[in-house]
Amino acid sequence: MTDRIHPDPQRPFYWRFRGSTRPLMGGSSEDNLFQQPEVERELDALLAVGGDYVRCTLSSRDPGNAWPFTADLKLNDAYWGRLDRFLALADERGIVVQVELWDRFDFAREPWLDNPFNPMNNRVYTAAGSGLAESYDLHPGRIDHPFFRSVPDLDGNDLLLSYQHAQVDRLLGLALPRGNLLYCMDNETHVSPLWGRYWSLYIKERAAREGVGACTTEMWDDHDLAGPQHANTLDHPETYDFLDVSQNTHQRRQRHWDHLQAMRRRVVDSGKVRPMNNVKVYGCDGGPHGDTCNAVHAFWRNMIGGCASFRFHRPPTGLGLGGLARRHLRAARAVSDAADVTRCTPRQDLLLDRGEDEAYCCADEGRAAAVFFPDGGSVGLRWDGPRRVRWWDFEAEGWRDGGPRLEAPGDGPAAAVVESA
Repeated sequence: MTDRIHPDPQRPFYWRFRGSTRPLMGGSSEDNLFQQPEVERELDALLAVGGDYVRCTLSSRDPGNAWPFTADLKLNDAYWGRLDRFLALADERGIVVQVELWDRFDFAREPWLDNPFNPMNNRVYTAAGSGLAESYDLHPGRIDHPFFRSVPDLDGNDLLLSYQHAQVDRLLGLALPRGNLLYCMDNETHVSPLWGRYWSLYIKERAAREGVGACTTEMWDDHDLAGPQHANTLDHPETYDFLDVSQNTHQRRQRHWDHLQAMRRRVVDSGKVRPMNNVKVYGCDGGPHGDTCNAVHAFWRNMIGGCASFRFHRPPTGLGLGGLARRHLRAARAVSDAADVTRCTPRQDLLLDRGEDEAYCCADEGRAAAVFFPDGGSVGLRWDGPRRVRWWDFEAEGWRDGGPRLEAPGDGPAAAVVESA
């Protein structure tokens, strides 16, 4: 148990892995890194800046990707060999992989035309026999797709389910012996919660038979964490061990923080405190989901706000593992380690004379606090006794001392650590 990732019993908002409890941080050029030829180089680059967390959609929708099955619906050695190598490389480096079993974008529009599950692409079943159409032209969020209704409590499509079982069994054969994986059922799903529940329990039952643990979640499509979809994970700790709150990054500025804190309070009130992961932080200038400032600010709010993990989404919808992402990963790891944010809680009440979205604070009062300014500013800090203030210098990538009042050294992002002197 000590070597496998699991919620820390003493600090259950955070993950404990290989004897260490700290927030997981990452960024990557792709969601399905195992499909990329330069995966080893990218994992090393992530590790070099303090990162330890990647996303792994089992997706094949990009040019050059292998599919999990051949045209005979036999398991494709090329696909599973790539995945096995990737999981081994991450395991060797102590990098946590959050794997997503099903990506809805593989099952609609152009990717569906190449997908071996499409009846026109395999020699095993027909459209009539499988219940699958040869084309789905709408955005996957607008399709009630039969593929995601195969489980017994929905359509009970045994034909489809047999191949789905084969795919998940092959994944678990590679993944369960390793202790660095977290399991998410879907990417941005809107389907019946019975689908994700089935696969979560399937994974847990298989893991239990092998005498190991497996932590699972579901990623909902709703951008509002107060929406009814998210209750399907929050209200069912027997099914899901952690929450994925990635879609909250679509919220901006103070609203992003407020929604995250409202969810945190709901987790506490549920009686089962669990980690809140954010596997994709959106935002990149020129991209479709917010600009670069949104990404940087949300990344830091996630850390200060108590998320167990946060990762820059792939370009062009995120900063990936580019130069700016690497700079903020180094900074966030330095601040996190200095303040030990896993022992802190969000404490906006400690900030004085604060404007909206001006500054964010987490603290273990009387010991240490971390404060982030999205765009400069100056606030007071309620603190008993002498204290030391250090600012992270984003250009020099090192610490410098500050005065008693928290006054950001300039415009743009700023981060400080306050410690009892």
